[in-house]
Amino acid sequence: MNQGVTAKDVAKLAGVSQSSVSRVYFKGATVSQKTREKVLAAAKELGYRPNEFARSLITNRTKIIGLVMKGVQNPFYPQVLKQFTTAFKKLGYSILFVYTHNDEIQQEDIDTLLNYNVAGVIITDATLSLQANEDLFNNRIPLALFNRKIDGNKFYSVCCNNLEASKQIAQYLLEVGCSNMIYISGNENTSTSIEREKGFVTVLKENKVEYKKYISDFTYEGGYKTIEKVVSQGKVPEAIFVANDIMALGVMDSLKKHHIAVPDEVKVVGFDNIEMSAWPSYSLTTWEQPINEMVNVTVDYLTAEISEYSGQAQNIEIDGRLIVRNSTYK
Repeated sequence: MNQGVTAKDVAKLAGVSQSSVSRVYFKGATVSQKTREKVLAAAKELGYRPNEFARSLITNRTKIIGLVMKGVQNPFYPQVLKQFTTAFKKLGYSILFVYTHNDEIQQEDIDTLLNYNVAGVIITDATLSLQANEDLFNNRIPLALFNRKIDGNKFYSVCCNNLEASKQIAQYLLEVGCSNMIYISGNENTSTSIEREKGFVTVLKENKVEYKKYISDFTYEGGYKTIEKVVSQGKVPEAIFVANDIMALGVMDSLKKHHIAVPDEVKVVGFDNIEMSAWPSYSLTTWEQPINEMVNVTVDYLTAEISEYSGQAQNIEIDGRLIVRNSTYK
């Protein structure tokens, strides 16, 4: 791209007006095929590309989707980022990645999104403040929560059916003969951790099965340290359900350090089905989140809202499936 070339230069070479050049590059604008061909030929010769940001000052709209993420250390989310980037790229959009350091998205993060005139916003593993929501709503910027939801249908959210998934995990562990279990949660204020615990514990209580809960933070180190604590207390159970895979890998490494055999002495189940969970050194039984479908539903919603804003609020839950590997079965 030649940074010095302007639409005026293209118009002069093509023998058309500058407004005709603008219409060629503005989706939905009316322009004759002859004019379009002349403009595109001139643009190619001069190395011209339209300035998206300059054009956004006029249309108040860019082809940029803001994606806010906190848990970059969790392999699940980089995988999500990759799929969103691929899906939106096919539609002509780019991703503006915003890393937030806090559990709650900060005003500076919202300011970044507004400054770039994003067409839509996806928030993954962070919570949204009332002010942040009002800023997006007042600017008619569509928002989707991904792998998170908030009670009351105040937002459009797409997530796995965590409640049903954790019920099926509990039922599976009962079927393979476990009667003493542990649940290791992630951050307690997240809908994913809350619902995974709720479904799991509901089934255990119904079957009068003994269990204990440990609070962690969705990180490898959190899972590892939790098992160090469990082992020091001398209370290693028959089965451990961990709220996500990266914690479960930490759990398995701690058990290995203490020469506690998996699955013979203790069975381990994770959640997400990240690529590492299939590595032979782990072979983790886990619940596979339907990322492809979750991403597609989110993309469809945002593109529809960008086309015609409605502010629709709805919780979408999509079923996943249990992947049985060596951490629970030989």
